[in-house]
Amino acid sequence: MSIKDRYDVIVIGSGPGGLAAAISAKKNGAKDVLIIERDVEPGGILLQCIHNGFGVEIFKKDLPGPSYAQHFINEAFSTGVEFLLDTMVLQITPEKRITASSKRHGFVEVRTKAIVLAMGCRERTRAQIRLPGTRAAGIFTAGTAQRWVNVEGYMPGKNFVILGSGDIGMIMARRLTFEGAHVERVLEVMPYLSGLTRNYVQCLLDFDIQLQLQRTIKNIIGKKRVEAIESVAVDKKWNPIPGTEEIIPCDTLLLSVGLIPENELSRQIGVMIDPITGGPIVDDSFQTNIPGIFSAGNVVHVYDLVDWVTEAGLTAGKSAARWVSSGSQTNAINLPVRAGENVRYAVPHTIQPDHLAEGDIRVQMRVRQPIEKPVWVEVRSGEKLLHRKGEPYARPGEMVTIPIKQKLMDEVKSAKDLTIAIVER
Repeated sequence: MSIKDRYDVIVIGSGPGGLAAAISAKKNGAKDVLIIERDVEPGGILLQCIHNGFGVEIFKKDLPGPSYAQHFINEAFSTGVEFLLDTMVLQITPEKRITASSKRHGFVEVRTKAIVLAMGCRERTRAQIRLPGTRAAGIFTAGTAQRWVNVEGYMPGKNFVILGSGDIGMIMARRLTFEGAHVERVLEVMPYLSGLTRNYVQCLLDFDIQLQLQRTIKNIIGKKRVEAIESVAVDKKWNPIPGTEEIIPCDTLLLSVGLIPENELSRQIGVMIDPITGGPIVDDSFQTNIPGIFSAGNVVHVYDLVDWVTEAGLTAGKSAARWVSSGSQTNAINLPVRAGENVRYAVPHTIQPDHLAEGDIRVQMRVRQPIEKPVWVEVRSGEKLLHRKGEPYARPGEMVTIPIKQKLMDEVKSAKDLTIAIVER
């Protein structure tokens, strides 16, 4: 494939968000659309997620990750999206000039009218959580172990302890059990689950894998290879509680302690980053503070479901195509969306009230603390209640969604900001 000098839209990343953005941009009028991907094949993290649970909302089917990805890969090729694989983006400028390095094409420089950032996430490592103990072999992130087992065909160990109750960690607890390994324990420093309840039920409860809350690792034992870990209970401030130590023999420790949006390129070009999500500050069209640069998927904030990542990509791609055809909307009014009571953050960070003419705008958020009672998710303008939605509970590991209704357009236009709150019924 020959690389053109200019494209209408360039998407960085070919995971579910990037594929959806490229397809949407193409379907909404962008003529030349290019996906740049650093891996040797498109699909992103879905290629190693061989478990099912993907596509339930979009396709009404329970698909494994590679099958879900293949649907959009096929659609991207059929709509004429171009791919530049095995290529690392080195630099993006605010003028939308992209510099990349490719084994096949060498040093590549292309220009574009609009960019969609869809780089996804990376896992938090041992160094980032300051885990004490020796630097023995046998300490991996859960995603690394998932890649080895599902794609490369290697077993990283026999007896496992998993630190963190994130979704990848719980899914790997089940996967390793399938392969004949023994998962000794899953430890979680928080007093509540950090992943989805369905994964706790299907991956831990169904296979009698013990989860211990408010426990962490005090020490890693072993010189050449992990021999055991010393766990300890913690108080509300994460301080170890003396006398609660326990030695758990194991040869492998997996870390499932959170995901970090991959935003080095975003920061390089001056995109404003939300310190809570770690992702770009975006409006309801997923445009960043730099005109013509959009962002979608887990690079904005960590989603629960791949279906939601795809929907965000479709919106970002459509917005990018519109930008190419119409250019800057200098008169657009961005209305701040603020996190209120018990809401940790809300995305999008701003909305353009005029966009409500096309339909409801969905706001997604995570709560600060679990509420195991029925709650109201409320949208307020000052003290005025605009809309509320009931939920049976609210948990930090499960995203909460509320639509800003189309019928509220006039009231939203007259508002100074919108506040999203979650309160007990």
